Amino acid sequence: MTPAIAGGCQCGRVRYAINGPLFNAHICHCRMCQKAFGNLFAALAGVNKADVRWTLGEPAYFRSSSVVQRGFCRHCGTPLTFAYDHTTHMNISIGSLDNPALAKVENQYGIESMAAAFPALHALPGSRTEDSISAEDLQRLKSFQHPDHD
Repeated sequence: MTPAIAGGCQCGRVRYAINGPLFNAHICHCRMCQKAFGNLFAALAGVNKADVRWTLGEPAYFRSSSVVQRGFCRHCGTPLTFAYDHTTHMNISIGSLDNPALAKVENQYGIESMAAAFPALHALPGSRTEDSISAEDLQRLKSFQHPDHD
């Protein structure tokens, strides 16, 4: 049976399958999530812990507080999970989903730590990745990232 939702880390050494729904997709601006993701925010989606199965490898964990564990790939560092000890659900990083579009972000938390630039990001000029890399560099580029499928 093919799982409805799959994902994993950047190097492919940790993979998971979710046999249940995603819920409460959100971004968290709190300073702890900023540090854990090395970013302006963490993008997360809720899942029931019982619905998650590690299909290849398992995450390493960092206890970021007295009540929370964060899962990540010990090889490439990809943030994978956020889980309170006392709940039956956890959060999966949206970026680790093979199809991140499955998680429709519906809420924001930790807005007291929102980066000053965040509200204006949508108005900044943008370009496609290949627009800022020379044709020669594109030809030499070989990705070591795991594909978004098993």
